[in-house]
Amino acid sequence: MKNKQELISNLFEEKEIRSIWDSEKEDYYFSVVDVIEVLTESVDASHYWRTLKSRMIKEGNETVTKCDTFKLKAKDGKMRNTDMLNTEGVLRLIESVPSSKAEPFKMWLASLGKREIDSAFDPSVGIDKMIDYYLNKGYSLSWIKDRIDAIIDRKKLTNTWKNHGIEEASEYAILTNEIYKTWSGMTAREYKQLKGIRKESLRDNMSDLEKLLTNIGEVATRELTNTHHPMGLEQNKLISEVGGSVANNTRKDLEKKLGKKVVSSRNKLINRYEK
Repeated sequence: MKNKQELISNLFEEKEIRSIWDSEKEDYYFSVVDVIEVLTESVDASHYWRTLKSRMIKEGNETVTKCDTFKLKAKDGKMRNTDMLNTEGVLRLIESVPSSKAEPFKMWLASLGKREIDSAFDPSVGIDKMIDYYLNKGYSLSWIKDRIDAIIDRKKLTNTWKNHGIEEASEYAILTNEIYKTWSGMTAREYKQLKGIRKESLRDNMSDLEKLLTNIGEVATRELTNTHHPMGLEQNKLISEVGGSVANNTRKDLEKKLGKKVVSSRNKLINRYEK
């Protein structure tokens, strides 16, 4: 696991929360004591956390069992073992702490829950939210339409894999990486690292050509799967590699004619309004 310790500012009224990025799990881990200190303004946040942890264990709260321990630099400059929670765990912790400072987060969680319920009754609500999100990020309507089409194509591919013996999420990830590795030379995680992104969507940060090549690899894999009917992970890996090679051949031809590399470290965070 490759971790990079960072200080996250402006999370709680510009207070610093020590955190670690877990590149394997693609999630942040936050110092529980730091969160407790900000929420409660306790003079001894460590004692507060020990007491709260004991209570949560007695109540059967699973948040405590999901704590990880990492060595972080303390205020005295020494590296000390520190209880850490991932993003979901921190939100659960905030729900357990009686603090007026936690109210904005609890209201936010409640609004998320309402949107989930609304979407269950009317799925178009979720689509509208997605469109609004991308518009607010500066993406054009034509880009959003292409993105929705790509989501549909991706769903067609995963459904095809499901019909050919693929069930586990880890297996879908393995097959996806076969396509990516074959056409780009990188796994999805390595591609994200190239672009300097973490939890953000890789496709959202691709150029038009990068998205096109990804689509070619996935659509070719889907058609090849429907034609040759592989079953199980190993057979589907072979077909995914062939599908990726179709995109790879296209990439090589494009690069030869363009006189430059297609895969780039540029992302929409750098140039959000690039069309």
